[in-house]
Amino acid sequence: MAEPGGGRPVTISDVQQLVRRKDEIEAQIKACYELLEGQKGVGMHEPLVDAEGFPRADIDLYQVRTARHNIICLQNDHKALMKQVEEALHKLHAREKEKHARDEAEALAEAMSQNQRLPQAFAKVNAVTPGSPASVSGLQVDDEIVEFGSVNVNNFQNLQNIATVVQHSEGRPLSVTVIRDGRRVHVGLTPKRWAGKGLLG
Repeated sequence: MAEPGGGRPVTISDVQQLVRRKDEIEAQIKACYELLEGQKGVGMHEPLVDAEGFPRADIDLYQVRTARHNIICLQNDHKALMKQVEEALHKLHAREKEKHARDEAEALAEAMSQNQRLPQAFAKVNAVTPGSPASVSGLQVDDEIVEFGSVNVNNFQNLQNIATVVQHSEGRPLSVTVIRDGRRVHVGLTPKRWAGKGLLG
């Protein structure tokens, strides 16, 4: 079936239109059969001549012939229409499936590229004291530290590296990059003296 509108994709309303047309044809077929029923119950195949070969006088021959002819034409239309409905539904489902597969592939590609873009972490935050400089900067428990000032996975040896950076940066903002919920997050952290221990908390 040529897609309606010259190659535009089949829509739900196209299918609904086809189904309405099918219902109309079925109603017309039913009306023709009722007409035949009204003509002494002649169906599609009863003879229209009497025993002597003369046209039957007890029925309206013209009406019966017209109704029979219409039924045959309408049934052919109905058959063709049912094929169209089936094809349209098939296309709709195929498109839905295709869209679903495409969405999944995109989500997967996005997740893969996210993972590739995420740098290696060298430490994990296991506690943040409320009210401390770390807490004020927005650092959270379970944040994985990727960069802490000049320290990163390539030059990190032990936590002493971070302590050194902190001491040299008292009162000056440090750029800290963490991985949180699979995303890279930048935190501006200023080490300074506060009510608790250390310059970070």
